[in-house]
Amino acid sequence: MKKLLVIGIGAGNPDYITMQAVKALNLVDVFFLMDKGQSKDKLIDLRREICERYITDHDYRFVEAHSPERERGDVDYKSSVEDLNLAKQSTFERLINDEMTDEQCAGFLVWGDPALYDSTIRILQAILASGRCVFDFEVIPGITSVQALAAQHKVPLNRIGRSIEITTGRRLAAGQVSDADSLVVMLDAEDSYHRVADQETEIYWGAYLGTPDEILISGKLKDVADEIERVRKAARLANGWIMDTYLLRKP
Repeated sequence: MKKLLVIGIGAGNPDYITMQAVKALNLVDVFFLMDKGQSKDKLIDLRREICERYITDHDYRFVEAHSPERERGDVDYKSSVEDLNLAKQSTFERLINDEMTDEQCAGFLVWGDPALYDSTIRILQAILASGRCVFDFEVIPGITSVQALAAQHKVPLNRIGRSIEITTGRRLAAGQVSDADSLVVMLDAEDSYHRVADQETEIYWGAYLGTPDEILISGKLKDVADEIERVRKAARLANGWIMDTYLLRKP
């Protein structure tokens, strides 16, 4: 039976690879690399570097495929995500059917951790439910950008006896009310930290975590929010993309 490994490769630093991930890498015959365009070539290059560094005495190959993009603009968000996942499902099915034999093992190298804001697990489950492919798969966890953020800022994610919540920039911008003492925000394309009512709130912000391009800014929102927005825009312009995460902590 075909075997798929969904391998979390951490938040950008090849040293974040776990021993479990190293063992999994050395089982893979073909790696499926989802190409998201020239501006994100660094993400593909990192995956290749990880394989070159950690795979020993095992033949493997790469198969690249275009990664579908979500329709943006004035569209229904949930519908656009559903359409995106259907397009990815079709791509994954083609790769599994055409690019591996029944006895081979294929690998998806997932940025961060496959269980946190990544669609690979859901898509593979949907493919199995459809009955159009037969395979087994395992998930190997990785170090998330959330963990890397806290480590690089040298702060714990939670305070003693206090709660922590992980949410998205979209929900924060929509006025999400949270009782959490510490709020981690991911996937924020709109600088939603500006909408936090209490500007005494501490923010720990990081972009390109674990990579040579890493940027860190921290302080009270009233002091650093404008700086984060300026630095973020400049970094996105320079690199063609940005991947950032931040922690908000009540004063």
